[in-house]
Amino acid sequence: MMRRLPYSTLLTVFAAFVFSLTSLNAIDNSHSNWHQFRGEGARGIGTGDSLPEHWSANQNIAWKVDLPGRGWSSPVVWGNKVFVSTVINSSESEDPKKGLYLGGNRLDIPQTIHTWKVYCLDLKDGVILWERTVHEANPETSIHLKNSYASETPTTDGKNVYFYFGNVGVFAFDLDGKPLWSKRFEPRQTRHGWGTAASPILHGNRLYLLNDNDEESWLKALDKNSGEETWKVEREPESNWSTPYVWENDLRTEIIVPATNKVTSYDLDGNELWSFKGMSSITIATPYSHDGLLYVSSGYVGSRHKPIYAIRPGATGDISIDETLRSNDYIVWCDWRAAPYNPSTLLYEDQLYVLLDRGMLSSMDPKTGAFHFERERIPGNKAGFTASPWAYNGKVFYLNENSETFVYKAGKSPELLHVNQLAEDDMGMATPAIAGNRLLIRTSARMYCIAAD
Repeated sequence: MMRRLPYSTLLTVFAAFVFSLTSLNAIDNSHSNWHQFRGEGARGIGTGDSLPEHWSANQNIAWKVDLPGRGWSSPVVWGNKVFVSTVINSSESEDPKKGLYLGGNRLDIPQTIHTWKVYCLDLKDGVILWERTVHEANPETSIHLKNSYASETPTTDGKNVYFYFGNVGVFAFDLDGKPLWSKRFEPRQTRHGWGTAASPILHGNRLYLLNDNDEESWLKALDKNSGEETWKVEREPESNWSTPYVWENDLRTEIIVPATNKVTSYDLDGNELWSFKGMSSITIATPYSHDGLLYVSSGYVGSRHKPIYAIRPGATGDISIDETLRSNDYIVWCDWRAAPYNPSTLLYEDQLYVLLDRGMLSSMDPKTGAFHFERERIPGNKAGFTASPWAYNGKVFYLNENSETFVYKAGKSPELLHVNQLAEDDMGMATPAIAGNRLLIRTSARMYCIAAD
């Protein structure tokens, strides 16, 4: 016969059970999710209270894993799973040259088999949990020497993960690697054969995909569960590398698509709400919003205009601003010469930070566009900057193509604290991800998971 335990013993057992569940939940929930390019709100801000500030190729490295092939997509994280994409050339690929320069066009399409692959890594130790091949063939389009065939960052809703390759298609898996659905897209020519880069975004039950090229541009909304097309908007053929942004403001929800010819806002049914012209001739940076305003930038170094815009909600029609002005009814302020080329701007602790590709920093008041400091050169930097900056714990971080991270104190004057250097064979072009108290930096050679001691 089973003995009945004393009441006090039952309480002890129950308390231990609750404690164990709490501990398990603490473990499971100890990592903040980083579900898309630049994380929550496309802002690039970490929230962990013990995120690392110092590292090297061997210091404060929780793990590092060599990644085959080439890909400039950022990792994304859900729970203990890290997702990333790459494309592997069966032959040798030309090594990209660092910095800003002419002569990176490569119009000849590679005549070798390439393998498009997606990976899921364990956040705790970097072990590959699963990998899948989604496409294997000769490429049908070319890319710029510094681009890759895997430059689009995946996105996840915690149930499924979506990998988008601009001139191949989109592929949906559950978090355990089970294929769910896929859609193939006709490859299109991009300007100068540079390739694609705009990442997918999720909102509600829809997955939004942008493919702006020189032949047949479009924005599509797909049902995220089935892949069925909900709507498609034909856009003016013009290559564009900026990831769209879903702007949830006090008046409505909008899909913001920056592009070379104009910035366009669509409602969730694909109807145009407003637009404006006045960007530089190449657009790469991702928009975001803060405190009721939308921030859009475009700063190709060869363009006359390199504008940053702050926009209030509620606009309709054409809200273009005359180049002699700084504001109008819906553009709160515009600075015509402030924007970076490759990196997105960063809004952190009520300052808007600007990183130019050539290694100069500015800080602006996000409400007025006034400068706190302007074009201060990063000392000791000898490489270009492509990755977007990020911030946490009162620090702002800038990763250059030599995989050096310059750590600055956040504030109204530039104060360099220290420089973190990774390995010599690392090239840093992908924007990092932040998961709880861990920083993930993907380089040309490998993935680093960085954590403070």
